[in-house]
Amino acid sequence: MVMTQVRDLHEQWMQDPAYRDAYEDLEPKFALARTLIEARTNAGLTQEQLAERMHTTQSVIARLEGGHVRPSTRTLERFAKATGTRLKISFEPVAAAD
Repeated sequence: MVMTQVRDLHEQWMQDPAYRDAYEDLEPKFALARTLIEARTNAGLTQEQLAERMHTTQSVIARLEGGHVRPSTRTLERFAKATGTRLKISFEPVAAAD
């Protein structure tokens, strides 16, 4: 049996305009989730340890890292402080449509 890599499927599915549009709409959530997970793991913390530092629960941290919520700036500041990082928000130009 041949196993298909998710990466290969993603590349194939990106040819479908509906899939591509949906993926691009979700990309900012994925990027934030990746950044939060990276900050936590670089700090050497489990979700539970981070939750303790933020005076919240592990399930809240899981939701933040899962991209299921839109955290407030205040929450992101607390996250940064708890992970020993600095919150930096920036605006970037949108790429021109092809």
